[in-house]
Amino acid sequence: MSTVLDTLQKGTGYLEKYGVEDARLNMQHLLAHVLKCDRMQIYVDFDRQLTEPQLVTLRGLTKRRAGGEPLQHLLGTSEFCGLEFKTDDRALIPRPETEDLTERCSQLELPGSPRILDLGCGSGVIGISLASLLKENNPRITLADVSQEALDLAEENHRALLPNSDIQLIRSDLFQNIEGTFDLIVANLPYIPKSEETTLSREVQRDPSLALYGGEIGTELIALFFDQVGSHIEPGGTVALEYGINQEEEVKSLAENAQFEKVEIIKDLYGVNRFLFAVKI
Repeated sequence: MSTVLDTLQKGTGYLEKYGVEDARLNMQHLLAHVLKCDRMQIYVDFDRQLTEPQLVTLRGLTKRRAGGEPLQHLLGTSEFCGLEFKTDDRALIPRPETEDLTERCSQLELPGSPRILDLGCGSGVIGISLASLLKENNPRITLADVSQEALDLAEENHRALLPNSDIQLIRSDLFQNIEGTFDLIVANLPYIPKSEETTLSREVQRDPSLALYGGEIGTELIALFFDQVGSHIEPGGTVALEYGINQEEEVKSLAENAQFEKVEIIKDLYGVNRFLFAVKI
């Protein structure tokens, strides 16, 4: 029988051979998943022997990871703002940049019981996390997406994580089926140019194309967003967006042309211009 240490070393080498970044960390996660333990527990149990069924399961997962299947899909979950979200191929894998955006939104000055719209919600990570982070303020959250599959995943996360929160789900192509106005509208819309499709990593290409590509130049959906958002934002309300690399000037211009003020471009955790915050006066 193979021990935990033997399996970790062999699996790491196998993943490295197939070009998986952070191969050892990936193997740690897969091992912990199969052994149903905390990742750090692996280091306490280096001499533990894996059973044959455990090895069979782990080999299958390792081969799938080597083939480019995202780690989050294999594990079935992804941590975001302190919550463990169900993650699969129905929606975009949550990323650290979006977590940064969500935390910044949670620090805004909002009225009591604010109405918040998470547009293009995917698995619901932004809206559900804001419901958790702002729970003392009794937020009223709307999750909206054009994809019914993504909404189904968001509903599963809602029921599993915050079943008693005031969260509504709506299928909508941008604002098509959205009624009323909001104090905060946050959106992580598709913004990758279609021409960059072949340059994306194997893992990113496993995300739904509907959640990735914003058009030929990438900002077409964001432009439509600003064409429509004015009638759905309260005076003094805030719009918060994530956008792609080198799109800040275009996105800022769209916000200003839509009569937003206090338009601010903010860098992400890696020092890249990534977020726009703007206020409707």
